[in-house]
Amino acid sequence: GAYPKNWGLKKPDRNIDPRRVPNLGKYFERKGNSLRLPAEGEYANFQPGDLVTCTVPPHLPHIMLVSDKKTLGGRPLVIHNIGGGAREEDVLASYPLTGHYRLK
Repeated sequence: GAYPKNWGLKKPDRNIDPRRVPNLGKYFERKGNSLRLPAEGEYANFQPGDLVTCTVPPHLPHIMLVSDKKTLGGRPLVIHNIGGGAREEDVLASYPLTGHYRLK
């Protein structure tokens, strides 16, 4: 009952619900893994292995894994799959962030 009801289904879909980004965010929050969202341009609190959720325009939930590599300016790269296979890219500042999580 604590999980989002965004899908218009009458009951949970065991095949896909565990992979849905809003459900993952709620799970991480419930387990005490949520961190505050940083201010724009603030990257010091990101650590390799952190999970970051965001919204890809117009309204698609997305999840990314913070890499151990950074840009010359110090912004962490992220590893994600946005349809073209897994990639390591500088897109942390490209989408509105909706969650920041660190697993214990």
